[in-house]
Amino acid sequence: MNEQAETATEQDLEGSSAPRAEKVDAASLTKSQLTSVLAVKHLSFAWPSSSFQIGITDLNVKSDEHWLLEGPSGSGKSTLLQLLGGVLLPQRGEVQILGQSWATLSAAQRDLRRADHVGFIFQQFNLVPYLSAIENVLLPCRFSKSRRQSAENGGGLKDEARRLLTALGLGAKEIQLRRAARLSVGQQQRVAAARALIGNPSLVLADEPTSALDTKNRAAFLELLFSEARSAKTAIVLVSHDTSLRPHFERHLTLEGGLC
Repeated sequence: MNEQAETATEQDLEGSSAPRAEKVDAASLTKSQLTSVLAVKHLSFAWPSSSFQIGITDLNVKSDEHWLLEGPSGSGKSTLLQLLGGVLLPQRGEVQILGQSWATLSAAQRDLRRADHVGFIFQQFNLVPYLSAIENVLLPCRFSKSRRQSAENGGGLKDEARRLLTALGLGAKEIQLRRAARLSVGQQQRVAAARALIGNPSLVLADEPTSALDTKNRAAFLELLFSEARSAKTAIVLVSHDTSLRPHFERHLTLEGGLC
C-alpha cells in the first residue's frame, strides 16, 4: 500500500464530519451478517483526479475462509485493501467488519476497530528496522487491548510471539532476537505474518506478500500462514497479480479494470 496516500487519507477523513457511531445490536443482524467477518455491498470508489473506478457488487468473507483477490498491476488491488480495512471509505455502498459499517465510525473509532480486528501484511512488510523480530510481532498489542489480552491467554506476550514465529518457521532464538534490518526477505515476511496474526484478529488483509519469493518458498509460506490462521479461525483476504496462487485458495475474485 502507498503509505503517503494512506496517511493523507486518514488526515482528510479526520477533518471530515463523520457520522456518529451506532451500536450494533446482534439480535438485529441477519444470519449472513452474523457469520460474515467482512461484508461488501455495492461498493464504488474513485480518486477525485482519476476516472478509474473500483466496484464490487457483493462480497462476504466468513470466519476461517481464505480469499484471493487477483488482478494485474494497476487494477486497484492495494486501494481495495484500504477500503476493506476502513483506511478509505467508498463513495457508494458499504463495507462492514463484524456487522459494523466503517462509515458509521469516526476516524478515531475506525483506528481502534481496525487495531482490534484486522491484521495487515504489507507488500514491503513495514517492519521497524531497529526492533527485534519479537518486538515487531508484539507491536499490535501496544495499540489493541483486546489483542493483547488474547495473546496473553495461557502465557506471556513474548511466549506467544515466540510461538507464532516458531510456527511460521523462525524457531531459532538468534533469529527471533535479531533486528529486522538484519533479517532476510523471507524472514521479514514471516515476521510480518506473525505480527498480523498475534492476538487472533478476525481478519488478515495481505498485499502481495509472496511477490519476492520463488514458487517453492511461496507455497511453503502460504501453507504456514493458512495453518496458523485456521487454528485461530482468522479469515484471510490476499491480493496478488499472480494467478498461479489460485489453487492455494478456497475462494477467489478477479479484478478487471477495478471491477469484480
